[in-house]
Amino acid sequence: MSMHIIPITEQYDASVRDIIETVGKEYGAIGDGFGPSDAEVQAMSQYYNPEQGSQYFVAIEHGQVIGGGGIAPFLDSSDTCELRKVFLLPAARGKGAGKQLVQTCLDVARQLGYRQCYLDTLSAMKSAISLYERLGFEHRSEPMPGVIHTGCDVWMDMTL
Repeated sequence: MSMHIIPITEQYDASVRDIIETVGKEYGAIGDGFGPSDAEVQAMSQYYNPEQGSQYFVAIEHGQVIGGGGIAPFLDSSDTCELRKVFLLPAARGKGAGKQLVQTCLDVARQLGYRQCYLDTLSAMKSAISLYERLGFEHRSEPMPGVIHTGCDVWMDMTL
């Protein structure tokens, strides 16, 4: 697979928005309480900045955006980040793109000084959950206090 991962720039905002909205619909993540409805989805490059403890990446294959994923501070925490909006087009799944995206996010989280990473997702996203488990995330019995994605039913975290 000739894929590379780069930080998002404005030129990729529309492609990432389309992927997030399309995959969100695929899994029924529509409306309030789900990541695809967050305002940042309209222009991801404007919301993620390493100087503010966040970074969003796009996976590109043959010049096309095939997915994305990022990290950002969880609420106002200085030691906990959240793995956010990891979405891949169906044709990109099962080829290692998700693993490479998440690993890039976790590496950057460590570089930014985070000690814990949290995520929430949907139980229907079985392959994503399996990937998170393989990378060391552990299941939580409930979400972390303050979560905004109340539609999610799987919560996980890991020590970085």
